[in-house]
Amino acid sequence: MTRRLLEICVDDIVGVHAAIAGGADRIELCAALALGGLSPSAGLVEAALNAARPAGVAVHAMVRPRGGDFRYDEAETALAMREAFALIAQGVDGLVFGAARDGVLDEPVLAAWVAAVRAGGRPVSLTLHRAIDVNDDPVAAVEVAAMLGFDRILTSGGAPSAEEGVDVIARMVARAGDRIRIMAGARVRPDNAAHLLAKTGVRELHGSASLALAEGDARAAALGFDMPPRRRTDETMVRALRAAIDQGVSP
Repeated sequence: MTRRLLEICVDDIVGVHAAIAGGADRIELCAALALGGLSPSAGLVEAALNAARPAGVAVHAMVRPRGGDFRYDEAETALAMREAFALIAQGVDGLVFGAARDGVLDEPVLAAWVAAVRAGGRPVSLTLHRAIDVNDDPVAAVEVAAMLGFDRILTSGGAPSAEEGVDVIARMVARAGDRIRIMAGARVRPDNAAHLLAKTGVRELHGSASLALAEGDARAAALGFDMPPRRRTDETMVRALRAAIDQGVSP
């Protein structure tokens, strides 16, 4: 049976090492997962690649120049292109990007970004991230993503969690066919991984496999520098998710 792929999203180097040790196939590298993920720093990218390369683990980097919605103006779109070029130059295997406004994918922004990245040099894998989940019709948006040339879509089926969006994800998989891969994400855990795979037909799952950190700095939080509880990817959680996927066990 074809191995089901596990992608772990992380925002620090400790999480990178935990994902690799726990058996992740791929890392989605971000900054600030508490904000839904932003473009990672050059230093974090370098450290992640140095750790992932010897283990044969791919690294896909988030391209998201700011928090908030996915409505990018001309200057922000240009910034997202520059970030993509810099990440490719550093050696990442793929990029993760999305843009949406008024209930649909922002085709002009996405088309310009994809064209620039595809023309910019070394080929990399492209993932349309959960911007698709703010669309009025994520199933119909699959057609747009495939037409634009993305390789996969990360989605929770327009719901807060993949489990809640399981029926929509299944319809997205059916709509996609062999043209583009659908990856389920958002609150994917060891106890629902097998269910998600069986009910949706996806071949790839995405999660943080993280635990809340006990420590914290109340003064930093009071001044707005911390948003407790911070979470960090945990090797044991990654290993449990890997096992649930491989064994097809739904506890």
